[in-house]
Amino acid sequence: LHERLPGISDTARIFAGVDVTKQPIPVLPTCHYNMGGIPTNYHGEVVTKVNGNPDEIVPGLMAVGEAACVSVHGANRLGSNSLIDLVVFGRAVGLRCGEKLQANASQRSLAKDAGDDHLARFDKFRNASGGTPTAELRERMQRDMQDTCAVYRTGPVLAEGVERMARVWADAPDVRVTDRSLIWNTDLVETLEFDNLLAQAVVTVEGALNRTESRGAHAREDFPDRDDVNWMKHTLAWLDMKTGKARIDYRPVHSNTMTNEVEPIPPKKRVY
Repeated sequence: LHERLPGISDTARIFAGVDVTKQPIPVLPTCHYNMGGIPTNYHGEVVTKVNGNPDEIVPGLMAVGEAACVSVHGANRLGSNSLIDLVVFGRAVGLRCGEKLQANASQRSLAKDAGDDHLARFDKFRNASGGTPTAELRERMQRDMQDTCAVYRTGPVLAEGVERMARVWADAPDVRVTDRSLIWNTDLVETLEFDNLLAQAVVTVEGALNRTESRGAHAREDFPDRDDVNWMKHTLAWLDMKTGKARIDYRPVHSNTMTNEVEPIPPKKRVY
């Protein structure tokens, strides 16, 4: 084992305290690939929905890689995903920046309070003195999502997940950070990560409950079929950071090609 699988043997020993010659390696669910993300056009420019226009460009904001949703995979995480996300659209973003940016151009002056909100958030968590450790809240969030929003889902279970995540959200202000330092503060980093993940978890489970079909890795046992008539569209979500409630809307899937040389390929059921 140490000759044929040295990396796996070391990883199991370091992170799980397991001797692979005597013990099995524990297997836990993890994240393979993110579907969805920040909506963008094919230039990598972030878009939002304004006054009915689902392709309103947010000036100066771009996204690429797994953070972005360029709408090329049909909610399928398999098959060249990282290649096209990073190489194709990474290049597209670079080319767009070259088109848009002007050398030696003057920029608007930042407001005097620019960045104050970020520093206030940072200090709030660094000095958080509630009664619940970050690890405890994070574990609740992880277990709630795994129990209610795993790959195979049903409406009642997802509804339970929405309620359970709402309780985590309500309890999150009671977080406690014990390390107040500014050097290698993993306690603070994990708390900031938890805050980010909590927002993502809320919109994920609410969006999953709202989508009454199965598509890609979203498998509803109570709605086992893909429904292109009603659900061939992207879910958009806005999260109210004060209440923890998500607002759901939609933007269309652009299935047209950008050349007369290639006909659009109609959607087709994925079968084996």
